[in-house]
Amino acid sequence: MKKVLVTGGAGYVGSVLLRDLLGQGYAVYCLDKLDFGGDSIVDLVQNSGFTFINCDLNDHEQLRQELDVIEFDSVIHLAAIVGDPACKLQPDLATRTNWESSVFLFDYCVQRGIDKFVFASTCSNYGKMPDPDAFVDENSPLVPISLYAELKVNFENYLIQSDTSVCTTALRFATVYGLSPRMRFDLTVNEFTKELALGNQLSIYGEQFWRPYCHVRDFSRAFIAVLEADETLVANEVFNVGATSENYTKKMLSRILSSTFPDADIEFIQKEEDARDYRVNCDKIRKVLGYDISQTVPEGIEEIKQVLQCGLIGNPDDKRYYNVPV
Repeated sequence: MKKVLVTGGAGYVGSVLLRDLLGQGYAVYCLDKLDFGGDSIVDLVQNSGFTFINCDLNDHEQLRQELDVIEFDSVIHLAAIVGDPACKLQPDLATRTNWESSVFLFDYCVQRGIDKFVFASTCSNYGKMPDPDAFVDENSPLVPISLYAELKVNFENYLIQSDTSVCTTALRFATVYGLSPRMRFDLTVNEFTKELALGNQLSIYGEQFWRPYCHVRDFSRAFIAVLEADETLVANEVFNVGATSENYTKKMLSRILSSTFPDADIEFIQKEEDARDYRVNCDKIRKVLGYDISQTVPEGIEEIKQVLQCGLIGNPDDKRYYNVPV
């Protein structure tokens, strides 16, 4: 049985991934310090293939003690201070977590001689595309314009340039959306859908700027695709994760939302400058690994609408659904 360590496994992406890994027959170790609680994984405790480790990635002594006594073949590294606002709010903690402790974890894994180390990076690394009519791909220049992206780029480089026997892969993910056991409503598609489902006016800033989008379940599928791939296909490689067809401006999102919510009240607020503006080509992961998405943005909007309108999430404005205080 393959054994995988997932850092940050109780989070928005991790709590989906854990279930998929267990469903695929993996033995799963989830390491998390539970900043947002453990409700997202409490039902997994009775699964014989699941082990939870309550540990702060930044406590290197405890981290080493915890990992020394378990056996794992691969690591999926999700644990981080996630997003531009959260990193801006706590820059020292972000640097410690997203850079220093990530390096410590990887170096430890090299010493342990694990097989694969898969890193959750971001398409935010591209910053602003030089040609507004083109797409960026894995060979395009990286222009990080936030601490969050800068730290991701730094660790990507550390991984890919490392001269070790560990198979390293960085996945640059599109902007995530969709339902998760650890739900978030501070993500563009989720937030926009929430506002209209609650009957609120939606204010959209900079409707002309591009972003790629990818469902959280397809994030999970990308990690598993890398774990199961031959090392010759993924060693020291970077993949954009999503689908080339799933790039949208906010104006395009508004059209989808208007068809989903016929009475939608949407206002556009002019914003001429945005440091991030990019359309991402995701053909490489499809060609190399045979990966493709299973969900589209319109489908994601519909599922969030249904959950909110039937009352399954009583108060989506609760602070537990946000990575920074609201």
